[in-house]
Amino acid sequence: MPSVFITGMGIVSALGNGTAIQREKLAAGVSGLGPAAFLNSIHKTEFPFGEVPFSTEELFSRLAEYSKLQQSRLQALGALALEECFTGLEQKPAGIRQGLINATTVGGMTDIEDRYFELIKPEQMEPDMSWAAGLDCATGTEHLARQFDLTDFVTTISTACSSSANAIQFGARLLQQGVLDRVVCGGVDSLTRFTVNGFNSLKNLDRNACKPFDANRNGLNLGEGAAYLLLESERTLEKTGNKPLAILSGYANFNEAFHPTAPSPEGLGAYEAMKRTLEKAGISPASVSYINAHGTATLNNDEAESMAIHRLFGKTVPPFASTKVYTGHTLAASGAIEAVFSLLSLQHQEIYPALNFETPIEATGLIPCQTYRQMQVEHILSNSFGFGGNNASLLFSKYD
Repeated sequence: MPSVFITGMGIVSALGNGTAIQREKLAAGVSGLGPAAFLNSIHKTEFPFGEVPFSTEELFSRLAEYSKLQQSRLQALGALALEECFTGLEQKPAGIRQGLINATTVGGMTDIEDRYFELIKPEQMEPDMSWAAGLDCATGTEHLARQFDLTDFVTTISTACSSSANAIQFGARLLQQGVLDRVVCGGVDSLTRFTVNGFNSLKNLDRNACKPFDANRNGLNLGEGAAYLLLESERTLEKTGNKPLAILSGYANFNEAFHPTAPSPEGLGAYEAMKRTLEKAGISPASVSYINAHGTATLNNDEAESMAIHRLFGKTVPPFASTKVYTGHTLAASGAIEAVFSLLSLQHQEIYPALNFETPIEATGLIPCQTYRQMQVEHILSNSFGFGGNNASLLFSKYD
């Protein structure tokens, strides 16, 4: 199949706005987790969150232009990441078909849930109900597509925590099949009471900073953010003249359908997603330089993923870590956020430390990388595993 090149990237997370601050804090081992300042929830100081450190108004003030957006936190996050994605690049080259594959799980819920009672009490409704248009999960995608002139193909992916990894895969397939010339793929989610209360009811939230792959892990920390990659075909590169940042050399999705919220104990889906990704890229497990693990720090997920890694790589497991201890689990945005982290590793030939790790999981004994390390990085495997057994893996390779 034709190669897929990554020519742009943009990100906003709990670490801040833009790729430069992400790399700075990742390399220094500085987490963005802490009490929430802007989340409207009784739990805002009870649990650590990976909240983007700006109010919605501040997010909009950082945008160069936002006339086609709703006043939504989710859309502001997405627009900031998209602006950076196009930095130094022509936004709409003549004769180029381009689209947006956006991933989200909460859509406009952040803003709508604060006005829920206005919807169920008609006598309290305002004459202007235009804000209610944000109820549709895909509304934010449509607004972002129009704002950035990405309207030749627009769709929304929602497969829980694998959403934006699947968006990247879908975009790659559209390029390889000649449907589009270039495509922006990624995802955005904002913190909501709905997700906080939901994960709290599942007893999946840690009251302290999470401990991915630690034997004494006790749950995840929720986060928010957005990230996007600009994918171009080789034929498009000849027209745009853009220099690739990296190559998307492999990808795969495997649904194990074991349980609505839990992975199979032996990590069958994770194993198949990783194995098929490497097969698609035509490389062996020994060629993988680093694994950006899904690593949510929940009891079932980390053991299943470590079992899958152990099965695939045997006694030669490459360095691995989870970056969710920096950003929190950003749900639909996590695959794209961690894709950006993977590209930063490739660009700067470095890997970032796991935080809070103390004791290996007994079943595998795997120990994540705990120190910042400069090393030769050629191929990075990035995992995103979601509810319903929806497992996705991406392989990013260095562009020479």
